[in-house]
Amino acid sequence: MPTASPARRTIAVMLLIPAVAALALWAFAWPAARTAPHDLPIGIAGPAAAAAPLEERFEQRQGAFEVHRYDDEAAAREAIEDRAVYGAVAVTPTGPKVLTASAASPVVAQLLKESVAAGAPGGTRVAVEDVVATPAADPRGSALVSSVLPLTLAGVTAGAMVTGFGLRGARSALALTGAAVLVGVIATALTHSWLGVLAGNWWAEAGAFTLATLGVGATVAGLAALLGPPGFGLGALLIVLLGNSFSGVATAPELLPEPAGLIGQWLPPGAGGSLLRSVAYFDGRGAGAAALTLSLWAALGLTAVLVGGRRRTAAPALAATRTVEPATAG
Repeated sequence: MPTASPARRTIAVMLLIPAVAALALWAFAWPAARTAPHDLPIGIAGPAAAAAPLEERFEQRQGAFEVHRYDDEAAAREAIEDRAVYGAVAVTPTGPKVLTASAASPVVAQLLKESVAAGAPGGTRVAVEDVVATPAADPRGSALVSSVLPLTLAGVTAGAMVTGFGLRGARSALALTGAAVLVGVIATALTHSWLGVLAGNWWAEAGAFTLATLGVGATVAGLAALLGPPGFGLGALLIVLLGNSFSGVATAPELLPEPAGLIGQWLPPGAGGSLLRSVAYFDGRGAGAAALTLSLWAALGLTAVLVGGRRRTAAPALAATRTVEPATAG
């Protein structure tokens, strides 16, 4: 295959780098500039007659909130703990009571408090209770947010290393899985045992870290096994640029412009952040969709690694057979 001339390579660099920069700026700046609630699930609790005006006020912002009705405060609390809603407003004899879950999203918790306070009559006392709070060692939940990018980089690095080291087939799959398991154990030891910023079951958190890392690593390695170097670039682009910027882990998927939040939950970084949040703060409630998404990425990636390894192994053998056949015939 002819090599591109120096002039063409120079032009390629001059054009591709600005294109990548533009894509990165779009992927990260667009969601940040358009942050607003989109069908954000919240609850309204209390007698129908008393709760109706409050419910109408939220529904006036068409498309912003997805309002769920609950008979009483206890039902709303249960919905928050099950991750069915981000928070709720309970109508009480003394005024509205805001039930938040900073562990689900500190940004949404603040948004809900401000929305209720802004709509309350002057002088009305708005009580606030954090039903599911983050640990005292990480009151803003920033440690969980900060953990997603290292997991993504660890997965991409694992995919790059097994590709660069020439590991194929079962050896590549074993290396990816082993690396992900060790990442899970080490990450949990750091965040849970040492820093105390995660408060769930230790092994469940380790499993979430492992599955998130494996989902990324297997995807990158699988694309590289099937497509060669372009596959690695495609995997890195998909995971690092779109996956991280659309993950919604710093705010909430429902605060991102549509359909960025939905796409982000279909990609490993977003699913990994949601899974880790569920097992770290909510005893695994609401973890099913994220766990399934990551499992599918990991399974498809490992399958691609195995298939790609067989194809590359079979190709030299077939070429050698074709070389021997004419020599034998002669």
